Amino acid sequence: MSGTGQVNRYARPVPATATGDQPSPPGTRAGPLRSLLDRFGHLIHEMSKFATVGGIAFVVDFALFNYATTGLGIEPLTAKAVSTVIAASVAFVGNRFWTWRHRERSNPAREYLLFFFFNAVGLGIGLACLAISRYGLGAVWPEVFQTPLADNLASYIVGTGLGTLFRFWSYRRFVFVAAGTRDTTRKDPGR
Repeated sequence: MSGTGQVNRYARPVPATATGDQPSPPGTRAGPLRSLLDRFGHLIHEMSKFATVGGIAFVVDFALFNYATTGLGIEPLTAKAVSTVIAASVAFVGNRFWTWRHRERSNPAREYLLFFFFNAVGLGIGLACLAISRYGLGAVWPEVFQTPLADNLASYIVGTGLGTLFRFWSYRRFVFVAAGTRDTTRKDPGR
């Protein structure tokens, strides 16, 4: 600004340090990306741990399912149910003691029952995908949809994908509650 109250359009911008603002430390990103990381960083951290535990449980589920169907000759839906229950036990331990270890602990029986209830819903999602593929689409194109490849794609790609989204939301929301959530609702009798 000049002394006459007019804005000088040709003046160079003043550096942030001259105005008293502190510049961002070297190596940090300011702006929308940094804001998103600050806001959702904890969620990304939880999701990466959840994905790791889920990956281990997936390998257990996948190996048991394929061994039961090809090695033991068990019907695919029965094999999927058994492999999922065993993999869910592995996932419960990993999620309770690693993914959400920082969250408030409630009654272990409550957590275990809710975990398996929501896991049963996730199992239902996976079984529905497998049943639609094998028995629904397989009735129309048996040479395509009644094969081990089709069973694995329906069960592990589609079913596991949809089931995982549901499980992450439900475990985070209902099973492994955030620290202080339960105490806050108990202290406020007006709710």
